[in-house]
Amino acid sequence: MSEHFGTLSDGTPVHRWTLERAGTRVRVLSYGGIVQSVEVPDRDGFAANVVLGFADLAGYLAHPEPYLGALVGRYANRIAHARFPLDGLTYALAPNNDPNSLHGGERGFDKRVWEVEPVAHGLRLSRVSPHGEEGFPGRLEVTATYTLDASGALRFVYEAVTDAPTVVNLTNHSYFNLGGPGAGSAGGHELRLAASRYTPVDADLIPTGDLAEVADTRFDFRTARKVGSDYDHNFVLDKGVTDAPAEVAELHDPASGRVLTVATTEPGLQLYTADHLGEPFSPGEGVALETQHFPDSPNRPEFPSTELRPGGVYRSETVYGFGVRR
Repeated sequence: MSEHFGTLSDGTPVHRWTLERAGTRVRVLSYGGIVQSVEVPDRDGFAANVVLGFADLAGYLAHPEPYLGALVGRYANRIAHARFPLDGLTYALAPNNDPNSLHGGERGFDKRVWEVEPVAHGLRLSRVSPHGEEGFPGRLEVTATYTLDASGALRFVYEAVTDAPTVVNLTNHSYFNLGGPGAGSAGGHELRLAASRYTPVDADLIPTGDLAEVADTRFDFRTARKVGSDYDHNFVLDKGVTDAPAEVAELHDPASGRVLTVATTEPGLQLYTADHLGEPFSPGEGVALETQHFPDSPNRPEFPSTELRPGGVYRSETVYGFGVRR
């Protein structure tokens, strides 16, 4: 089911789609592939929205930088100094996170209107990113399929093909607060992460290249504990790259009993505690769990590759499952 959600300044209409299955209700925008809301029940059966979002299009247009619920690309996370080498050439990108490129540049996938078509229990979003868009090489044909499965889990499947060598790294940028609207900080949520290592970063949040052990540090979430604050780091998932999604994380809100599980094919997960989130939200009000390849991989040949070449298919899958703990 779709409805008109607003109009961009150039006259392009934006629509909102509602998906509902097994007690989960999700609203998705054609603008930015944004997941506006995810409503799930607590331990008492009371349903509430557990992701941060704006009530209208104007909110997203006025506050683009948090990337609330958006589909981000071509390259999720940061690329150092807004450039990378590929096949002997150096490509310059928009330094929108000076001096780095962040989440695809000035006008990444999060600021584009996607074509949307219904599929069984979900939606297929698609667009063509032309050669040179935000400095990235190759004409990239992208699809992102959002579905609800029989348990009410929200599944994202990203696929892309290119006509020239390029790099691709896509994710969803939802901020979760399992307590629902008005619950305050998400820092008290309990997090478990199947990651024995993480990628330390410099002052510009670019990985140093090290894969550091989490043992005896504040980055050790192998046993569930409170999230806390001051995280914007990529965790190296123990499972590595997999053909099928494997569970890597669990987030639990003791107050409501709601539980979020994360399963993915990706080798990394960015934990972002949103300590600098601004009005109308409060710092730390949501937790982002962004499944991904590592930041700055195009400049780090020792990291899992994000290169895509003609004849190949980029494919990434992540499942957010919802439940309760009594």
